[in-house]
Amino acid sequence: MIRNFDDLEREMSKRPPLRVVVAGADDSRVLDALSAASQSHQISLAHLIGNAAEIQRLLPTGLAGIARIVDAQDADECAAKAVAIVRDGQADVLVKGSVNSASYLKAVVNKELGLRKSSVLSNLTLAEMPSLDRLLGATDNGIIPLPDLAQKRAILMNSRALFAGLGIATPRVAAIAASEKVSARQPATTDAAALAEESRNGDFGGMCIEGPFGYDVALSRAAAEAKGLHKSQVAGRADLILFPNIEAGNATVKSWKLHGQARTASIVLGASVPVLLNSRSDGVEQRRLGLILAQAVIAGLDSVGPAQ
Repeated sequence: MIRNFDDLEREMSKRPPLRVVVAGADDSRVLDALSAASQSHQISLAHLIGNAAEIQRLLPTGLAGIARIVDAQDADECAAKAVAIVRDGQADVLVKGSVNSASYLKAVVNKELGLRKSSVLSNLTLAEMPSLDRLLGATDNGIIPLPDLAQKRAILMNSRALFAGLGIATPRVAAIAASEKVSARQPATTDAAALAEESRNGDFGGMCIEGPFGYDVALSRAAAEAKGLHKSQVAGRADLILFPNIEAGNATVKSWKLHGQARTASIVLGASVPVLLNSRSDGVEQRRLGLILAQAVIAGLDSVGPAQ
């Protein structure tokens, strides 16, 4: 079983290396991460879009043999050229470099020339923590501020390929809220109950979704038993937490990093290829782990197909 990032990296090393394209490759952190990925045989080709002279100046020796540099003058042009390379079938993964997120995502969701396949794009962060015996996912903690019920459905469908790539045929999803009681005054609880009912009806392709659960119930079997949820298939053993809003998801993932000694990697799902949207503060390891998640998504797409 894949229980941590080292297990995942070993499993993904059996997969073909990736062809990546970077929007705004005149960024030493991105280039260093790609160089590390090249040395570990994760990538075989890197299209580097941006200020060609600056990219050439920063280019690590580890990328010299696989880099294809394409000049672009501004963020919009970088993003558009990077997306075009994906659409032409020349790259498997889209990577954000120095371009701003607005220009980057605008190119991805462009109706005529973009990459979106699902009704929404969503962010998922996967974490490895000493306190857990498995990898744990969180979504959406980076893109949709306050998802409605239809968007939550799409967020969960987006995640199926990643969990298939992790070897989890039936991901256990906890839809969390402040209480386990369903109340019309708390939309997070009514949405969770609706998703759980749809899951029981087989609407999520094998996902097991339950809720509403408090955060403690989602991850602690003792808390679940104390609240009479000992028969639950998800309580205390969730693989993925569905958050009711971006603030809850974002704050929780940051607390995993700061207080839980978590190793994390994030990926944007819902496009025709995996999309990496790294934070400026992310280091080489987080960026390289993001590429491993991209490999897992591609592996999973072979079995579940693209999100709709």
